[in-house]
Amino acid sequence: MAFIDYYKVLGIEKSATDADVKKAYRKLARKYHPDLNPNDKQAEQKFKEANEANEVLSHPENRKKYDQYGENWQHSEEFEKQKQQQSRGGGQQGGFGGFEGFSGGGDYSDFFESMFGGRASGGTRQTRQSKGGDYNAELNLDLKNVYTSQKRELTINGKKIRLTIPAGVENGQLIKISGMGAEGSNGGPKGDLYITFTIQNNTKFKLDKHNLHSTVDLDLYSAILGGEITVDTFDGKVKLKVIPGTQNETKVKLKGKGFPVYKKEGVFGDLYITYQIVIPTNLNEKEKELFEELDKLRT
Repeated sequence: MAFIDYYKVLGIEKSATDADVKKAYRKLARKYHPDLNPNDKQAEQKFKEANEANEVLSHPENRKKYDQYGENWQHSEEFEKQKQQQSRGGGQQGGFGGFEGFSGGGDYSDFFESMFGGRASGGTRQTRQSKGGDYNAELNLDLKNVYTSQKRELTINGKKIRLTIPAGVENGQLIKISGMGAEGSNGGPKGDLYITFTIQNNTKFKLDKHNLHSTVDLDLYSAILGGEITVDTFDGKVKLKVIPGTQNETKVKLKGKGFPVYKKEGVFGDLYITYQIVIPTNLNEKEKELFEELDKLRT
């Protein structure tokens, strides 16, 4: 049987950290998971290869043994016997029984079973508990839907899942729900559910992180003389005082009238309103005369 380069299987270097191993494995497991590739034998084989590589490289003792013997794996059993004999002071001999919790079973290659599964005489086998695969889903919501926390029911792989979506979830945000993935094997834990949110903004407000921006038309007379106007916020209307002599594109901040901050109860951004002064058109003769008189008074 041929030596298997588990680092090559996961697409990583031998110097990869534990985090690198985990990241590479999860990427391949998601890509080739049988639930996402039904009746695809090639994907199924890739999934098994990734799972086998992870079984070795994600466990310190297994990885140490694999790195130590490498392509000389055929002699690993002999070396391990010698170690055991030395540790026992030359006492009772026994074959290498494999690392605890590991077994090739029907899901692993002959190479894996020979090196880690305890095929030597006197060895024992134990069934490896494996975590179930992760599920990935995308949830499309309107911006109005995430202004307040809400409960949703999703159907993923034929299974109904109830979840609470916290207010303020952002576009492109990825959240993890533990234990909502595929069933584990041999009594292992379930996988996890990863949900990516796509938020559509169909409102007149522009969202910038937690702050909102909007443009409000202001008539010329209110801009000159001042007064009080009613403006829209995301959750209702408020009255706003206009200062006399307000210039075009003046910005006003309404503190706490922005968007909720994710998982921070009662914390909101601000609302910034930009005034757009509207110049009156289609003036009648009297109105024109009055503007002409104003012009003469100011010259």
